[in-house]
Amino acid sequence: MSISQSLSGQVAPPLYLRPDIPIEERLNDLMGRMNLEQKIAQMCQYVGLEHMRDAEKNISEEELLHGHARGFYKGLHSEGVERMVKKGEIGSFLHVLDVNEANHLQQLAAQSPLKIPLLIGIDAIHGNGLVRGSTIYPSPITMASSFAPALVQESYRQTAKEMRATGSHWAFSPNIEIARDPRWGRVGETYGEDPYLVTQMGIAAVTGLQGTLWHTSESVLACVKHLVAGGIGNNGTNASPVELGEGELRNVFLEPFKRVIQQAQPYTLMPAHNELNGMPCHVNSWLINDIIRNEYGFEGFVVSDWMDMEAVSTKHRLAEDLKEAFRLGIEAGVDMHMHGPIFMDEVKSLVQEGKITTVRIDSACAKILRAKFKLGLFENPYVDPNTTQDALFTNVHQQTSLEIARKGIVLLHNQSNVLPLTTQKRILVVGPNSNNQAMMGDWVFDQPQDQFTTLLAGIRNQAAGIAVDYVDVGWNLRALDADSIAKAIQLASKADIVIAAVGEDSFRQHWKEKTGGENRDRMDISLWGMQQDLLEGLKSTGTPLVAVLINGRPLATPWIAEQADAAIEAWEPGSHGGRAIAEILFGKVNPSGKLPMSIPRHGGQIPIYYNHKPSQFAHAFIDGPKDPLYPFGHGLSYTNFQYHRIECASHITLQDSLKVAVEVENSGQMDGEEVVQLYIRDDYAKTTRPVKSLCGFQRIALKKGEKKTVYFTLHNEVFHYYDGRGQYTFEPGSFTLMAGGSSAQKDLLHRKLMVSH
Repeated sequence: MSISQSLSGQVAPPLYLRPDIPIEERLNDLMGRMNLEQKIAQMCQYVGLEHMRDAEKNISEEELLHGHARGFYKGLHSEGVERMVKKGEIGSFLHVLDVNEANHLQQLAAQSPLKIPLLIGIDAIHGNGLVRGSTIYPSPITMASSFAPALVQESYRQTAKEMRATGSHWAFSPNIEIARDPRWGRVGETYGEDPYLVTQMGIAAVTGLQGTLWHTSESVLACVKHLVAGGIGNNGTNASPVELGEGELRNVFLEPFKRVIQQAQPYTLMPAHNELNGMPCHVNSWLINDIIRNEYGFEGFVVSDWMDMEAVSTKHRLAEDLKEAFRLGIEAGVDMHMHGPIFMDEVKSLVQEGKITTVRIDSACAKILRAKFKLGLFENPYVDPNTTQDALFTNVHQQTSLEIARKGIVLLHNQSNVLPLTTQKRILVVGPNSNNQAMMGDWVFDQPQDQFTTLLAGIRNQAAGIAVDYVDVGWNLRALDADSIAKAIQLASKADIVIAAVGEDSFRQHWKEKTGGENRDRMDISLWGMQQDLLEGLKSTGTPLVAVLINGRPLATPWIAEQADAAIEAWEPGSHGGRAIAEILFGKVNPSGKLPMSIPRHGGQIPIYYNHKPSQFAHAFIDGPKDPLYPFGHGLSYTNFQYHRIECASHITLQDSLKVAVEVENSGQMDGEEVVQLYIRDDYAKTTRPVKSLCGFQRIALKKGEKKTVYFTLHNEVFHYYDGRGQYTFEPGSFTLMAGGSSAQKDLLHRKLMVSH
């Protein structure tokens, strides 16, 4: 009998179950007790039980095997998965949407030999939208339009709280890919086209999710994704191949990963679906090990994306079978497999055959277990269901969602100052996106009716003393009602103004009908279906027309730019998006959002982005303008902002930080907010450099008639770049700074300076 037994009559808990012991000691103790199968089990992730059961009931086996939204394990029933958890053969689950199911799974895990808790992950992209009753924040592209990282960080901090309250510990976000092709359906879950803006939003998201208070019930793991360049697939479709030189790869597409990893330290990372220069990202050791781990210092674990390790064999044809695909992925640095039952046996065989070392398995297992210790799951993996509802959709969380929407909605144009609405007596509201949940975007399931505000409801709430007519033309963009469109056109002639909500539908609940979001890539980015007919018919009545675009990607709408009296890009503004849009329409809120992506005139302009090389537009198209419909950084206000000066030293050395001052005045008649944007250009270099690159921004509030001087501090990395061979380079010489309210040349003040060694 041990001393601890004789004194207390009880067996002392193993070291790894003692919260008073440092994590690394607990981790080493637990690893020393584990056999090979138990270690590999920590690398295995499965979909939730109810997710499996729902899939088995509602979808054909063919759809299950080849789709991207539902989990299906042929020959393995959900009860079999439960038995596996009790035996300690599963380390993680995803898409567990109910707190009771989360607790049930943890109870099963507590019966396993080592009582290792489960890590539960979910696609909480802009709020925990797959869980009913959660706060739905504006989608990431809308967040980026706000140019308000502190507010975005707060939204992810709140999301982490709501996740923990429903049993999840790991968000598969943020998506810090650069989006340069609006044909790609996933643009809405990114922060746009610019590396600097994406970096700032990525840092905000990771910091909000993970926080600094590990061991509390308010932190979750962040997952930066997708490594890398999925936003520029060869044909604009998800997971299509990419060919890219190392200089451009590092300067643009890897830059957010580098900065976010080094400044925010995300604990997990996910490779991209696509292949890069002939190598699938899931087996690209140069990317994962050489760059991300060794060069950037990433210390967390890497999780595969949905069936992408299998795709190395089945899609990319790089490996002859799944076993070889798993070997390549693990050797390249993937630590956890999402998702499925084949992985465990194949990896065990690979170790027994000497094709994967036990050291590599130990490394992957230790990183995953360390996360569970950091999250406090060994102390308490459960959630009290009685507290869940009080943590969701709180007043504070709703206010954050509303504020991001207010700041992220972009006024594109406003002919004759038709907005804000002031003297109108009768308004007609129409359009497929005027009265449904599409404005909440992708990665959101059906939410309670009293927990979202549609555009129609928002307008009615703001329109005191104004008659508001509404015609329902249908929400399904693939099947709008022609008779209702005709009725709306008839009613338009009797209205003082028409508000038409058009765009796309990324709402995940509309899985078969949606036209945007994951795996909804398009050849044509004009308005879908009969929406253009609706707009033209409304315009023909002579009644002023305001187009409200609700969509997750830029759409080519030159007709709206030329013919609508005003246009608003609302993106996907979340739970209270209808209220935020209405407040802007009626002037209760002065619009201040700025575009995080250039909007093309036509799909034939793709790719079009502001930070292009000097020769990109050396020759014009013969059938249309070469400039975008609306440039990056564009966004109007109901007031006017004037930029008076940009000042900085005329010469600095590379060791100096550069102080820049920009004076801005609100010269209009309304208080407002402006996003002051600072750009830089390397005037001459041995490798061609972009015509301008964003290097700073600040959102400021100015009362009418007020002037402010905005200060920026630039450090030497803004003068460096990676050349065509991937070498980090500085060349002394002339640089140009530009400051203004958008990336358009007409909106920018310029200042030259010299930088030397």
